[in-house]
Amino acid sequence: MGANAEGAVTSMIITTTPGVEGRRVAEYLGIVTGEAIIGANLFRDIFATVRDIVGGRAAAYEEALQETRRIAIREMGEMAQERGADAVVGVDVDYEVLGQKNGMLMVTACGTAVKLT
Repeated sequence: MGANAEGAVTSMIITTTPGVEGRRVAEYLGIVTGEAIIGANLFRDIFATVRDIVGGRAAAYEEALQETRRIAIREMGEMAQERGADAVVGVDVDYEVLGQKNGMLMVTACGTAVKLT
């Protein structure tokens, strides 16, 4: 198990489906999670920028959100790897606003670590 240039776990199958086509789940190893948080200033700036850009997209902020999601998924995969999993199935990615004045955004990835045959 390694990581690619983006830091993502490479030989771990991570899927939103309840199983992996063509493979059978041999063992369920439990729920695995990963979390990442975007700081207060960035989250406030996202909304300010979006309000200022009519009909456009805020690419820099979309990239920041994507990176935060990648971190959460990578952490989830690393937790599965530590348990000896071949895959994480049933993955769900959630976004939650936190902190005083809703100043932070947390991205959580959650799934079930499994051994496959």
